[in-house]
Amino acid sequence: MKEFKNYDKAAAKFYISNKPKVFPILSWDLSGSFFNKTSRDLDDLRFLKNLAKSNRWSYRNTFNQELMIKEEVILVTDPELKIVYATNNIFKMNGYTLNEIKGKNPKIFQGEETSSKITKTIASAVKNKKPFEAVVVNYRKDGSPYNCWIKGEPIFNKKGKIVNFIAYEREVA
Repeated sequence: MKEFKNYDKAAAKFYISNKPKVFPILSWDLSGSFFNKTSRDLDDLRFLKNLAKSNRWSYRNTFNQELMIKEEVILVTDPELKIVYATNNIFKMNGYTLNEIKGKNPKIFQGEETSSKITKTIASAVKNKKPFEAVVVNYRKDGSPYNCWIKGEPIFNKKGKIVNFIAYEREVA
């Protein structure tokens, strides 16, 4: 512990004798990948909260844990299953951007190895306005398959009318 005591004294003497340099905030490296990801996540959260407010969702999820901690893709469709929104991290999972998939049915991610049994189970849950959870083989934009865990559920407004469906997705082994 004597080593630390001497170090602390030497460090204190150094910092007292030298005036600290002040750097403007603009000189900081704010272009790091963590900063960019956090900014995109916050934009996604803001959009989802505004969508929930405008559609008067009775759904109470804040999305923070799913998006920022679990890093799940959040996909929202309208009642006719047309994609309304997908979080920015969908590009990392499958290569699609929101502009490429907006207005389309999530079936665009399916292909020849996608199980019809699982898709029928999901379709039945959607038709009956029930939550579901499944792992399906989806396809990236480049055509390569991946296993996608999906947890979906209907979203009702405060009057009990279905206004959206939401799915939390992530690639699994």
